[in-house]
Amino acid sequence: MKTIEKNRKPKAGLLLVASPRFKNLGEGLSRGTYGERKAADVEQIIGKLDFLDLVYPGVVYEREDAVRSMDMFYAAKVDFVIAEFLSWSEDFAWIRFLRDMPQVPVIFVNVAKGRMTFEDTIDEDDFIDYLCSGTLVGSLEGSGSVKRVPRSNVHVVMGSRDEVTGKIRTFAAAARVRGILKHANVGLLANYNEAMWSTYFDPYNLFTRIGPEIHFLPYSVYGDVIDSVSPAELKEYCDSLTGKYKMMEDVAYDKFEASARASLALAKLAEQSDTDVMVYNDIDQAMFKLVGLRAGFYHPWFNEHTSVLVPEADTGAGLITFILKLLSGKNVNFLEPFHIESDFGTFAGGHAGPNDHNDPEWQQNVVIARDVRFAKTSYKYAGAPFAWYRISPGMKTMAQLAEENGKYKIVCGMAESLPGKQILATYSHSIFRPEVPVESFFEQILKVGTTQHFGIVDGDYRAELKAFAEIMGFEYYEIK
Repeated sequence: MKTIEKNRKPKAGLLLVASPRFKNLGEGLSRGTYGERKAADVEQIIGKLDFLDLVYPGVVYEREDAVRSMDMFYAAKVDFVIAEFLSWSEDFAWIRFLRDMPQVPVIFVNVAKGRMTFEDTIDEDDFIDYLCSGTLVGSLEGSGSVKRVPRSNVHVVMGSRDEVTGKIRTFAAAARVRGILKHANVGLLANYNEAMWSTYFDPYNLFTRIGPEIHFLPYSVYGDVIDSVSPAELKEYCDSLTGKYKMMEDVAYDKFEASARASLALAKLAEQSDTDVMVYNDIDQAMFKLVGLRAGFYHPWFNEHTSVLVPEADTGAGLITFILKLLSGKNVNFLEPFHIESDFGTFAGGHAGPNDHNDPEWQQNVVIARDVRFAKTSYKYAGAPFAWYRISPGMKTMAQLAEENGKYKIVCGMAESLPGKQILATYSHSIFRPEVPVESFFEQILKVGTTQHFGIVDGDYRAELKAFAEIMGFEYYEIK
């Protein structure tokens, strides 16, 4: 997928329903007609939604307005629709929208004002304001049709204008991810991981229920791409790595070059195959025999193109890493929890293989070190180095995506990555302290039933993940 498509704003249709019966009431009054007052309200609404690529066809008064709105929303391929009653209104246009609009998430909002702008309804000017203020009665009337039509993926929110706008922002982030996933590609190099069957995803369900196409990328093609890396390309990449990171003295330079070449080839293969989520089976014996090592570096191409790379052929972990990337725009790491230390309320976590070590604020946390796990094997480049990364400190969202008999489950929680030096050879890693007691944290996850792999990113994205799960029809579990 083109990078610009992965970095675009959320695209929303704005459906504002008002009453044709009231439209021309109030002619000659100081505050204008009902229609003119609603037009002023619309300007304020649109002014709050500048974080969206907004498709606004005008206020929906008549059936024809509803049809025009649906046509515009469909043609623009909106990620979702914001629907709001601007007052009480006849509901024929709303029901037509619910019945005929192609399936797309809808956020149905009602805004509560702090106080009314009229004193009584004796004065005609105040009476028009009273009619304009009847958003609650309009929403209540409209809510019944949501259930009676019925239509899936309608999400109701209520609050002040600022509160509702905040909820729209969260919903928009999730709906945008849904839209992007429909055009994304997963590249599986080269097969499922026979050591970890619980990570398997059904490719048909992946395509029909989540969106991405999955392409199986042969090791033979990977080998060809490795061979195609030019000496100039390799030198440039090696120089960039040694210019940023300290290399340990026991690293053989020819093995460093081999690891850098294989890592660069992963990026080139992702680019050539239009892959957004590269799922790399880096423990397959066939791969070791062909390449002689596993790639140890996370090429900057993946971040530059808003793509991700994950090891161990875990499609679900690749997807949640990509989702966190789309939500945050940040560097996302990949880990599995290793062990708990109850005395400190912590656990160690990390992962072997390529991990995103490119966060510009934490380059000092990276050392080029031997992959000691494979140093004593007979493979051609045994012990080839990798970017040994102490994952950056701070509060992180930990999340995973698992499949269970056709159902999908998102599990997420908060954990603090603690500062420190590299302590676990072969693994990019950190020591983490969950927001809740560490035993409870993992007991809850074990009861849900997932896998061992998580995506992890700076900041709190639980609200966005919850909204995404609701939009997608996934089960959502937040560790509390």
